[in-house]
Amino acid sequence: MDDGYGRDGRQDFIRDGDGYYRNDSRANDDEGGHSDSTEGHDEDDEIYEGEYQGIPRAESGKTGPVDGIAPQAQIRDLAQFEAERRKDQEELAQQYETILQECGHGKFQWTLYFVLGLALMADGVEIFVVGFVLPSAEKDMCLSEESKGMLGLIVYLGMMVGAFLWGGLADRIGRRQTLLISLSINSVFAFFSSFVQGYSSFLLCRLLSGVGIGGSIPIVFSYYSEFLAQEKRGEHLSWLCMFWMIGGIYASAMAWAIIPHYGWSFQMGSAYQFHSWRVFVLVCAFPSVAAISALTTMPESPRFFLENGKHDEAWMILKQVHDTNMRAKGYPERVFSVTTIKTVKQMDELVDMGEGTAWHQRWRMKLADLFNQVTYSTLTLHHHDPYICLNISLLSLSYYGLTVWFPDMIKYLQKQEYSSRTKVFIKEKVEHVTFNFTLENQVHRNGEYFNNKFMNLKMKSMVFEDSLFEECYFEDITSSNTFFKNCTFIATLFYNTDLFKYRLINSKLVNSTFLHNKEGCMLSDFSDENSAYMIYFVSFLGTLAVLPGNIVSALLMDKIGRLRMLAGSSVISCVSCFFLSFGNSESAMIALLCLFGGISIASWNALDVLTVELYPSDKRCTAFGFLNALCKLAAVLGISIFTSFVGITKAVPILFASGALAAGSFLAFKLPETRGQVLQ
Repeated sequence: MDDGYGRDGRQDFIRDGDGYYRNDSRANDDEGGHSDSTEGHDEDDEIYEGEYQGIPRAESGKTGPVDGIAPQAQIRDLAQFEAERRKDQEELAQQYETILQECGHGKFQWTLYFVLGLALMADGVEIFVVGFVLPSAEKDMCLSEESKGMLGLIVYLGMMVGAFLWGGLADRIGRRQTLLISLSINSVFAFFSSFVQGYSSFLLCRLLSGVGIGGSIPIVFSYYSEFLAQEKRGEHLSWLCMFWMIGGIYASAMAWAIIPHYGWSFQMGSAYQFHSWRVFVLVCAFPSVAAISALTTMPESPRFFLENGKHDEAWMILKQVHDTNMRAKGYPERVFSVTTIKTVKQMDELVDMGEGTAWHQRWRMKLADLFNQVTYSTLTLHHHDPYICLNISLLSLSYYGLTVWFPDMIKYLQKQEYSSRTKVFIKEKVEHVTFNFTLENQVHRNGEYFNNKFMNLKMKSMVFEDSLFEECYFEDITSSNTFFKNCTFIATLFYNTDLFKYRLINSKLVNSTFLHNKEGCMLSDFSDENSAYMIYFVSFLGTLAVLPGNIVSALLMDKIGRLRMLAGSSVISCVSCFFLSFGNSESAMIALLCLFGGISIASWNALDVLTVELYPSDKRCTAFGFLNALCKLAAVLGISIFTSFVGITKAVPILFASGALAAGSFLAFKLPETRGQVLQ
């Protein structure tokens, strides 16, 4: 095997005193088969690699001469060092692709596929949790419209911070380790959010849960891509996207099955309540917990090890991949022929501070060094950034804006239809009557009620205007969206009701009494169980509709290329989005939204694959995290813009989204095609 490794005609690389690599067949004899990256790095005599180029140690300061070398010479040496590092990375990319070809695609990759799929599924679940629990949680937490809006956006803000944070860390401390930490944070705070009672504590838990899951997408795609050969990469990364859809289906199905069962609850006095929506929040943490358990059985990315000079660890993992696949295919006798793998020259080793240094100083030094490395990686993300940033921003703006605006639009249409069935009663006179049945969706104007009893009933969307209540009795009343406007109450008793005085707008109370008012939040919103079922059902259909688009994009990604997939999907999504403006019924708009979701998923898949392939391995997670953070920021902006038009017009959000998608399709061709290229 050739290309820099193999048993026959082997070409081993070893670093000479000037920092270059030369061919030396004695490398294995002298070093026991270790790579160049481990030469001079044994435990007894560790050599700081920067000394080859005159780069100063931390204790020597960052400026000023070192060993008599002028600062200008140091700059030249650093530039030469970085040039050699880039050359190492290019050679590693070619060799690594050949090694992956030898390892094959089989059982190992499919096992990792399902493990990482659980992490991606957890991300899909997180998007839906708050939207599904809001109608029930607002009753427990006394949420105003402003509070509900903040709770809806806080998850996106958390995911934005998490994507940037974990993406940068994954390039410094490893994909697997960072993903385990981020998923653990998500699981812990998702669990706590199920039990906390107050709005502020629930908001904080959902924020931190979002921060945790924010690392899922950047790390999962980067991690998985580094086990895929180039002819498999586009297809199998697209297959991986299906787990995001599965997460949405899981969340919709669980909400549908759990939340409406209000009997699944318990309470300890008036201080602690655990209702069915909290059970749903708890169940939604299961994918993240399952991903953590499965991920502990998986190895780190060998590409990450090679980029960080850890030859032996990378070789062992690649051998594991090879042997696992060969045994599964019925070829256990095949031997992994790779003996030496190229490693990349290191330039960011920590300084040995000595045995007597305090632990807090050591950690401060390590954290400062880690922060500087992440910052440097982020600041050097300039290649292809403007166009891919614009593409992701425009797609996020339209997709998330529409998907959040649409349920609100459905609710508005339902309210309009509900209002059209309102019964109006004018100048009615009622005496000595007992009302013990539900009163719903009625308006009573200029009525007179004398010695009537309203007992053990629900009032839903009831309005009394300019009416007189004299010697009436209200007992055990539960109400929603019920008001008394400009009414007069004479000698009337309210016992164990939720008809608080704020429901009596500009009304007069004469010798009237309120006793044992019900505790809790009395909401003025339209509320109906059928409405909740509709929202779950629409979300379920919307995520299920993604399946055909996912399959098509996976099968065609490596055949037609990333750019054609991105541009074509954006154009068709633009057309389907435009036709939403012609939907005159709920069913028509739901069908068109499902069509939009099924088509636009191909754009997301193409952008995910492009992002993985555009950036080098030492900055891949950082770049993906930065772009994913930008995606969430655009989502927050799109949601804020689109929802402000609910009840005003549907033309503006639809035209805005169509225009964004059209611009995205044009910008797609400004990006380079990465199909058929080795992973940088």
